[in-house]
Amino acid sequence: MSDYEIRRYQLVDDDFLPQQMPPLLRQIYARRGVRRADELSLKASGLLHFSSLRDIGKAVELLQNALKNQEKVCICGDFDADGATSSALMVSALQAFGLQQVGYRVPNRMTDGYGLSVAMVEQLAVENVQLIVTVDNGIAAHDAIVLAREKGIQVLVTDHHLPPEELPPANAIVNPNQHGCEFSSKNLAGVGVAFYVLLALRSALREQGVEPLPNLADWLDLVALGTVADVVPLDYNNRVLVQQGIARIRKGMSRPGIKALLEVANRDASQLAASDLGFALGPRINAAGRLDDIGLGIECLLAGETRAQQLAQQLNDLNQQRKSIETEMREHAESAVAKLCFDQGQVPDLVTLYQPDWHAGVIGIVAGRVKEQVNRPVIALANDDDEFLKGSARSVSGLHMRDLLERVHSLQPGIMERFGGHAMAAGLTMKKENLTRFSELAEQVASEWLSEEQKQRVFWSDGELTTTQLSLDSVNTLQSAGPWGQQFPEPMFDGQFELVDQRIVGERHLKLVVRHPQGELLDAIAFNVDTQQWPARQASVVELLYKPQLNHFRGRTNVQLLVEQIRAIR
Repeated sequence: MSDYEIRRYQLVDDDFLPQQMPPLLRQIYARRGVRRADELSLKASGLLHFSSLRDIGKAVELLQNALKNQEKVCICGDFDADGATSSALMVSALQAFGLQQVGYRVPNRMTDGYGLSVAMVEQLAVENVQLIVTVDNGIAAHDAIVLAREKGIQVLVTDHHLPPEELPPANAIVNPNQHGCEFSSKNLAGVGVAFYVLLALRSALREQGVEPLPNLADWLDLVALGTVADVVPLDYNNRVLVQQGIARIRKGMSRPGIKALLEVANRDASQLAASDLGFALGPRINAAGRLDDIGLGIECLLAGETRAQQLAQQLNDLNQQRKSIETEMREHAESAVAKLCFDQGQVPDLVTLYQPDWHAGVIGIVAGRVKEQVNRPVIALANDDDEFLKGSARSVSGLHMRDLLERVHSLQPGIMERFGGHAMAAGLTMKKENLTRFSELAEQVASEWLSEEQKQRVFWSDGELTTTQLSLDSVNTLQSAGPWGQQFPEPMFDGQFELVDQRIVGERHLKLVVRHPQGELLDAIAFNVDTQQWPARQASVVELLYKPQLNHFRGRTNVQLLVEQIRAIR
């Protein structure tokens, strides 16, 4: 779908920001909701205090008792990058606090389903675990937690997912999204919640005179990675966490696993941007959870130097495998969507895709890619076993995916076995026989909820740049003004350029040389273009939507335009 509209942000009041700051940057910050100059100082001292988290006192008490009595503790994580970083954080930090018997257990995406389960609790009871700490899950694990309590196991839930109507009977629940929690940032990732629990534990131990205590700043590299990889909104508090973690990685102060992952991804740690965490490191850790066992990712994050290098290479290989599976699945999905569009003259308000031979570990990525292509909510499903399907849903801005599934469930209770998630992403399980009815109901709800405005593909631009604003210094200022991310988007610009040269590199990428209206030649690259449309030999002027970036190559640095959208003007 090449139909889209570029809209430019309006000028907004930015007088409250420092006058010595470049006017362009002042506008960019003000448009993204910065309201005070002190919000630009991303110092650790700016973090919200843990005391407003509901149940934080109970959580600390559970952990203090575990330390005092050297209880056997199991960290129960999730099989994505947020779950992996949360698990590695909680295990290694509790060890640093002096806990001797702490291990982790994470379900296998293919065989166990999501989160803390009844089967897992049965296993942990046999192993005489005394305390279960969930990270990045647990808020919906009602039956598992009932069983744990019956078996005399204490449970501390740390999670950030939206809570069900009835909370599980855990000994303590720390989740900023639970009712009655006054912590003002509701956007913490699972790793952020776990980090806050550890901050509170450290504070309590310090008050009791316990020395020495670990410096929790040493774990901020993990917090940054999990926060960016989980695509949670980068509000001020999350920007502080991410910026502090990135600063440590740039200084070479990250753990061996993160260094090794950066090496296999060919990323320079000293030049690291938040987007590298999301596009280079996150997918390699996620590949383990998608195709094999997330334990590989967790072990890499816990490992010493030599072992970390071996595991990072394994994760890199898995990621290559994941890419080839995903490409094949995406091609299937795109041809299915093309048929849908062709049959109906337009894209349905919600697209449901199912292929019996799809890999259940990759359906979320496929749903996301197809959503980008058609600008509709997408649910991709694969076989879970002979009887059940597993689905992964991705939404468009303004349509809350978990609420949509909740509505489908209320229209026909029991049509799904399980569902859960966030506004933009959710997961579900259902019987195969329910697929047709489910897709009808889901599309019906989407039709009621989606406005015509939401169906349009709109890209927001910060305007045109002069050649001065495209200098090395200016682009460097923009890049280092982040961290950019979800709901704090990286600056994007648009303009018309004369097309000087165009060629395909690496199968699907379009390398360009363009001339700025003020006369300067610039390099540009557009990834994964439609090779039936490009190169367009007849085109002489193109409209680009782009992010300027610094390209470091063979010891030289130049400005390159990273093209998000391109169309020929004439």
